[in-house]
Amino acid sequence: MLKIENLSVEVGGKEIIKEISLEIKKGETLILFGPNGSGKTTLLKAIMGFEGYSTKGGQIMFKDKILNGMAVEERVRLGIGLMYQHPPKIRGVKLGQLAGHLSQDKNRIKDLSEKLSLQEHLIRDVNLDFSGGEMKRSELFQVILQEPDLLLLDEPESGVDIENISVMGKVLNEYLSKKDKSALIITHTGYILDYVQAKRGCVLLEGKFWCLGDPKEMFEAIKKSGYDKCKECICSQH
Repeated sequence: MLKIENLSVEVGGKEIIKEISLEIKKGETLILFGPNGSGKTTLLKAIMGFEGYSTKGGQIMFKDKILNGMAVEERVRLGIGLMYQHPPKIRGVKLGQLAGHLSQDKNRIKDLSEKLSLQEHLIRDVNLDFSGGEMKRSELFQVILQEPDLLLLDEPESGVDIENISVMGKVLNEYLSKKDKSALIITHTGYILDYVQAKRGCVLLEGKFWCLGDPKEMFEAIKKSGYDKCKECICSQH
């Protein structure tokens, strides 16, 4: 599904991602760990093709198509969706209006808004005066309505209480349980691991991958020994 080969990415003239390689197969969920500033969000935005995230080496492939140089909207049409860590607020556009542009299936919009407790939010401006949990539920609502084959989730549980994580986790798990759906999920808290079925995790440190293994075991090790211990992993990639 997604294949990254020797990718290097610069932001503002500084190399953030350094010759990393990664593959996510159809139906697979990969968990990405790493401290702040390690390049995790940069990687997601490079995959999406955001302006300012310059690919200086290597290539990104999705469904056997090379994404290098491809516009963001083309990548979205191919089936890639991004859930932002800090979702934007859109004044003057109602959440229900946006949902109608993302999906023509009114029953699906109704069902998903109910599962995410967003029925009353459909008549409100997108994310305007939403709480942290409401914004994250709104963001998940929008990205799932796009029916992406690959979900890129940037810390979906950050700043969200346990109750909201539970609601979001169940909806996300249901979506990813479809055999052809894949995901790359960044997490700091590890709470999302209670809901998604992920067999592989990796650590991004200083723009490089240093470890690969079972995500729950890796998270416990990180909590115990910190990220620097990951550099000793025999799976390190330089």
